[in-house]
Amino acid sequence: MPQTLVQVDAFTQAAFRGNPAAVCVLSEPQSDRWMQQVAMEMNLSETAFLLKQEDGFHLRWFTPAVEVDLCGHATLASAHVLWTEGHLAFGEVARFYTRSGLLTATQTEDWITLDFPTTPFHAVEQPEGLLEALGVEAEQVFKTKFDYLIEVASPAIVRAMTPDFNRLRSLPVRGIIVTSQADGQPYDFVSRFLAPGSGIDEDPVTGSAHCALAPYWGDRLQKTAFLAYQASARGGDLKLNWQGDRVLISGQAITVMRAELLV
Repeated sequence: MPQTLVQVDAFTQAAFRGNPAAVCVLSEPQSDRWMQQVAMEMNLSETAFLLKQEDGFHLRWFTPAVEVDLCGHATLASAHVLWTEGHLAFGEVARFYTRSGLLTATQTEDWITLDFPTTPFHAVEQPEGLLEALGVEAEQVFKTKFDYLIEVASPAIVRAMTPDFNRLRSLPVRGIIVTSQADGQPYDFVSRFLAPGSGIDEDPVTGSAHCALAPYWGDRLQKTAFLAYQASARGGDLKLNWQGDRVLISGQAITVMRAELLV
């Protein structure tokens, strides 16, 4: 039986911007190997697989190389697909059971809001060769349970950074968030996210990274609500509301492709 795949650009209201994700609402359970093969075939930063449960959906995320514990843009894309493809009524809360616990998504006009856990961080020494591979000087270096978080002196440095991805792939690092306070309105801070250890040189817009960025900039800017910009080549906007141990991440999404998987 053919399986439908929907490709969505997340954290954008315009096609071919933001972060593309494939979403597969499964008609029956599938093996881990099958899901990993489909993610490799799609060759996007994330492919999301959903399976209906009594009070929500079981949700898993795969890069072309590995399964991951938390992904923002593919969760946003999944909620968008559930509403636009008729799996949920418009306005109904989307409930996802994941490796990171229960996550929810709600609608407010054309924005989707994800309720995600805050990701704590702590100061560390940078792994040998990390800053050299990034080609930047760090103001601060921190580590979450997932990734390194590096603050640099200006958004110009974030935007102009040209990492040595071959060298990064040789380091024991899953992902790297590079961030700076913005230099003017409308944004509060900018960032980029590199994940060569997960098979993705640069992720265009990374919702999960903002689970650490919101409290990080909340402490420094003494505020809880932000407009953030991820300064990849595609770019994307995120509205954030830091609520202690939770971060509300809001973005927009647009369907760009619908296909049938025949095998």
